[in-house]
Amino acid sequence: MVGSVPDRILVIEDDVRIQKALVRLFESHNYTVEVASDGQKGVEAFEASMPGAVILDLKLPKMSGREVCRTIKEKAPLLPVVMLSAVSDVTDKVILLELGADDYVTKPFSPRELLARVEAAIRRSHRHSTPAQAAGDAPCRFGDISADFAKMELLKSGQPVPMTAQEFKLLKFFVQNAGRVLSREELLNEVWGYENYPSTRTVDNQLLKLRQKLESDPANPVHLRTVHRAGYKFVP
Repeated sequence: MVGSVPDRILVIEDDVRIQKALVRLFESHNYTVEVASDGQKGVEAFEASMPGAVILDLKLPKMSGREVCRTIKEKAPLLPVVMLSAVSDVTDKVILLELGADDYVTKPFSPRELLARVEAAIRRSHRHSTPAQAAGDAPCRFGDISADFAKMELLKSGQPVPMTAQEFKLLKFFVQNAGRVLSREELLNEVWGYENYPSTRTVDNQLLKLRQKLESDPANPVHLRTVHRAGYKFVP
């Protein structure tokens, strides 16, 4: 796969009216825009030339927005993906952001707000791509776990453990802040990068999943510990 093109936006949307509006919006701010009208074409366009960001509709023909998001994030975890949907249900927002989507905008949307959200997601992605951040990708070991963040590979007792892109991002942040108590709000802001996140319970849900995958006894965790009324702490 080729390297990303920072000023190129991939719009995956089947509504022609919205397609045209998004093309006008981003081209007026000096972005190059490519449009795909269904999920399958969107994945093909992403694989052919990785964009700087993706705007992705939730409900698409041939391949759902959820599946497209999952596919993109598996191959390019740091690529900003902003979801569009007419559904404003909090549960849907939580599910999509747990898949790794960087933000979620409900239709009808303000063009100015969408532009601001996309550009903020691009800035966050660039911060995570700096040399200092890349240095944090070095493999680490704790207990019977071996994690390689650059390759997105994790082994437990020598056996591979399937992990989502979001789970890797969360674990990496814990490892980089070993021994420090992290509040739910800090984890949401730094890992998900979304200050107005629907629910801090998302952190609890993700921690439960991580413990089930990493801890020998998830009910009595050794590495991913709860600090009562404060948050969580990683102990190598």
